Amino acid sequence: MSEAIPLPVTPDLTTPIALDAQMPHRKVIRSWLIPLSQRVTFYPILLLIFDYALLLAALAGTVFFAHWAAKLGCGIAAGFMIGRTFIIGHDACHQSLTPHRTLNKWLGRIAFLCSLTPYSLWDVGHNVVHHGYTNLKGFDFVWAPFTKDEFGKLSASQRLLDRIYRSGWAPGLYYMLEVWWRRMFFPNKRNMPTRRAVFLLDNLLVTAYGALWIAALWYAASVTGQSAVLLLVMSFVVPFLSWCALIGFVVYVHHTHTSVSWHAERRAWSNAQPFVSTTVHLTFPMRIGAALHHIMEHTAHHVDMSVPLYRLKAAQKKLEEMLPGRIIIQQFSWRWYFETARKCKLYDFSAQCWTDYKGRPTSVAAA
Repeated sequence: MSEAIPLPVTPDLTTPIALDAQMPHRKVIRSWLIPLSQRVTFYPILLLIFDYALLLAALAGTVFFAHWAAKLGCGIAAGFMIGRTFIIGHDACHQSLTPHRTLNKWLGRIAFLCSLTPYSLWDVGHNVVHHGYTNLKGFDFVWAPFTKDEFGKLSASQRLLDRIYRSGWAPGLYYMLEVWWRRMFFPNKRNMPTRRAVFLLDNLLVTAYGALWIAALWYAASVTGQSAVLLLVMSFVVPFLSWCALIGFVVYVHHTHTSVSWHAERRAWSNAQPFVSTTVHLTFPMRIGAALHHIMEHTAHHVDMSVPLYRLKAAQKKLEEMLPGRIIIQQFSWRWYFETARKCKLYDFSAQCWTDYKGRPTSVAAA
C-alpha cells in the first residue's frame, strides 16, 4: 500500500498565537495580511495630487504673507507636507502603492522630488539594506548604535556629534548629514561603492528640481518686492530642514526603544524574528498617525512591505490581534521620547541591552 501524502496545512487566520508558543514562520504571519495587500490605482494618485496641492498652498503662504512669523509657520507646514508626499513615494518605491510597477516608479520619483530624494539610491539604502537587515550591526546603518569600545575609539568631534544626534534634539541633523548628504546626494565611493547610471540620473533630477524651486522663489521675490534671501530661507531652507527633522524623528522612534534589540551576529538576528522584534508601533492622539499616512503602524510594514499605506492600520490591528504581547506598542509622549533618548546611547551586544555613554545598562537585557 502506498504511503498517504499529507495535505498542506492551511494557516489559521483566526486563532491568536499564545505568548509562550513558538513564533510562526514569517510566511505564516504574512499570510494573515494577504487580504490587506490588495492595491488600487486611482486613490493613491489622487492622494499624491492632494498632498502636492497642500504643499503648494503652504509654499504660497510663505510668499504672500507679509509677517515673518506667518512665513515661518507656512514653511514648517510645507516641511510636514513634504513628509506626507515622501511617505507616498516610500510606498511607491516598495511597489506597494499601485498594482503597476512602472507607474509606481514614476509616482515615487514625483513624490520624492520635493524632499530632494534620489529614488534609486533610497531604494538601495532603504529597501535592500534597511528592510533586508533591520537592526543588524554592520549592515543596517540607520541609527546603528556604537558599543562602548567603538565610542571610545572615535575622535573628540565624532563623539560630540554622536552625543548631539542622540540628545533627542537633533534627529533632523542626523538624517540630513548621515543619510541624505553622505549616502544619497551624489555619494562618494566610500559611502556608495556601487556606481550605477540611474544613481547619477536621479541625483541630477532632484538637483534640477531644487534649482527650479530656488529660481521660482527668486522670481517671486522680485515680483513681490520682498527680500529674496528671506523668501529663500522661509520657502526653501525652512521646509527642507523641517522635513529632515520629521524623517529623522520618524526613523529614530521606529527602531529605537528600550525593548528593541540590535544584533551583531547574523544567526542570532535571524532567530530573533527581526521583522517583529526590531520595530515599534508608536500611537498618537488626535489622528496624528493618520496625518502621517499611517507610517507609524510600522510593524505591519516590516512584516509585509506589499501592504499599501491605505491598509496599514487594518494590517497592524490584525497583527496585534494574532500576536498579543509580542509587538512593541508605545503611546507617544515627549517624556517617553526624551527618556528613550537619555537611555539609548550605546549598545552592549553581549548583554543585549542599551547603555549610557559610560557603558552602564539602561534597559533590561533581552531574553
